[in-house]
Amino acid sequence: MDLTLLPDIQSPADLKALDIEQLPTLAAEMRHEICQQVQKTGGHLAPNLGVVELFIALHRVFDFGHDRLLFDVGHQCYPHKLLTGRYPMLGRLRQRGGMGGFPDPAESDQDLFMVGHAGTAISTATGLARGDTLRGEGWSPETPDGRRTVAFVGDASIVNGLSMEGLNHAGTLGRQFLVVLNDNGMSIARPQGAVASYFDRLRVSDTYRSMKRAAKGVVSSLPGGETLRDWGHRLGEVAKDMVTDDPWFEKFGLLHVGPVDGHDIPALIETLATVKDVDLPLVLHAHTVKGKGFEYTESDATAFHSPKPHSVQGCRVEVASSGRSFTAAFGDALCELMERDGTVTACTAAMPDGTGVIKSLERFPDRTWDTGICESHAADMMAGMAKTGLRPFFAVYSTFLQRAFDQCFQEASLQGLPLRLCLDRAGLVGGDGAVHHGFCDVSILRALPGAVLMAAIDEASLRASLEFMRTRDEGLTAVRYPRDEVDDRLTEAGCPVFELGKARLLREAAEPDVTVIAYGVPAMTALDAAEELDPELSVEVWDGRFAKPVDGDLIERTLSRGTPILTIEDHGIIGGFGAAVIEEAVDRGLDASLISRAGLPDRWIHQGSRGEQLAEAGLDLAGVRGAIRVASKRGHASPPVIESVQRPSGAAI
Repeated sequence: MDLTLLPDIQSPADLKALDIEQLPTLAAEMRHEICQQVQKTGGHLAPNLGVVELFIALHRVFDFGHDRLLFDVGHQCYPHKLLTGRYPMLGRLRQRGGMGGFPDPAESDQDLFMVGHAGTAISTATGLARGDTLRGEGWSPETPDGRRTVAFVGDASIVNGLSMEGLNHAGTLGRQFLVVLNDNGMSIARPQGAVASYFDRLRVSDTYRSMKRAAKGVVSSLPGGETLRDWGHRLGEVAKDMVTDDPWFEKFGLLHVGPVDGHDIPALIETLATVKDVDLPLVLHAHTVKGKGFEYTESDATAFHSPKPHSVQGCRVEVASSGRSFTAAFGDALCELMERDGTVTACTAAMPDGTGVIKSLERFPDRTWDTGICESHAADMMAGMAKTGLRPFFAVYSTFLQRAFDQCFQEASLQGLPLRLCLDRAGLVGGDGAVHHGFCDVSILRALPGAVLMAAIDEASLRASLEFMRTRDEGLTAVRYPRDEVDDRLTEAGCPVFELGKARLLREAAEPDVTVIAYGVPAMTALDAAEELDPELSVEVWDGRFAKPVDGDLIERTLSRGTPILTIEDHGIIGGFGAAVIEEAVDRGLDASLISRAGLPDRWIHQGSRGEQLAEAGLDLAGVRGAIRVASKRGHASPPVIESVQRPSGAAI
């Protein structure tokens, strides 16, 4: 496609200068460029294709250099970024120095929050609206130069518990506050639950399909009586025809306009221009098509929600091949558990494909659930099942587990119930960057009395850990594994069963200069580093397996003979596996000064390849090799502390 408009869009002012007849061409160019780039680098495709016209209309009507725009989740921000001068950055999408896959204030002052979790937009937007009003900077009929506030929310996100809390408070604002509801009938997969079904009924009902009302009758039935009736007379005719007496939003105190066609640019502009000056909280309900513009993305929006690099040849789509992932290994192992044990149940929170639970959803639909974007509910539901004697497994990304910590504490761990957590995307995740790194699951779960925490290093150890969890009914258990391919080098050696609090020897050394105890997949890097360092150093390597309880006997044997220990983990250095090893040594009265730690540093690691991120953290092969050298000196005079060593990205310590 020859680009005639997009390269010249350096700010929304350039968008506003275009004739309205040119805007469909701009939309087509934006879709083309997004699709071409995601084919090369991967990224969120279908969500962005579905909101192109919405963001063209929003930036045409509002001034988000002045007004407030809040994203929910944020993975649908590519069109917004293209319209705010970031087209030159698109060629390095989700890479170092390129355009981030989520809003990022470091890129533009039109991104207010770095956001990657669902449910947050309405609450943060409410805070901004209240703050602007208190400072005399909020929009009102009396202050027409004030800031307006817009929260952009998906139909799957709006049923999140935090969204409900935000709506409950937003309804009390008494000032301009616009929630744009992007209703595409999809989350990553199909939205779940009663509210999703309600939106389905809205879209197909004859009443809403017509979208015509007698304005006086409708407005008089809305909450607020005469106040809203008076407000109704100030509406333009277009918006009055679309105001509905939708009881769901009405109960929260928000007016509801729509559903409207989210791909009709002129109608969207006209509607937004009308409702932007409404001095009450309002929901604009826009119906869009996820993956709009390409047959293959529209027909399978779930598969192309966030695809890997791929190519399109006519009607054929070829995704870049890769090895077997931990996610695929987990999905198969879970199905085998469910086949053998009828008490095993499973759930995920809107991530059936991303966690591998799609396999058990298809094979065991009566014992597997997708709760939608409701991690807290999912954890509590599984705790309830555990109370009945079932054996529930909750598959969740490490980064999203944080949203259910209170439930893991109160309804599971405190009750002594065997909630089983399967933590995908643990550690560094690559292009999604800081919003999605799984860097604190050990530190938060380790605080729970009686919790048992494990990490897998390959498919065999993942299966062994799941079997250990299946038969442990005494309390909360968890296993973590990365967004990566499984390493099969240890397959022929077999995998010993997991014994509570016992590490596994991977590389023996008669008189080691240093003992490496690795937690999770860094054990494989440690094996490579040990081989490269031989015969310079004699390195013993252990798979730590458990972060709680750690192998205290191993620690005591090692330190008692004066051998330095290096712990390695793809988890935050604060409160992680290494911290647990030091605490165990101190509790046993051992010399903890012989222990060095390598892990994720106490700073944010941003987008890039997983390899680049590991190098930045010192967890690539060069970094681990250097860390082993430094740790080996702990048995001698006052060496530096490993986590304090500063080095350029990718360089050896």
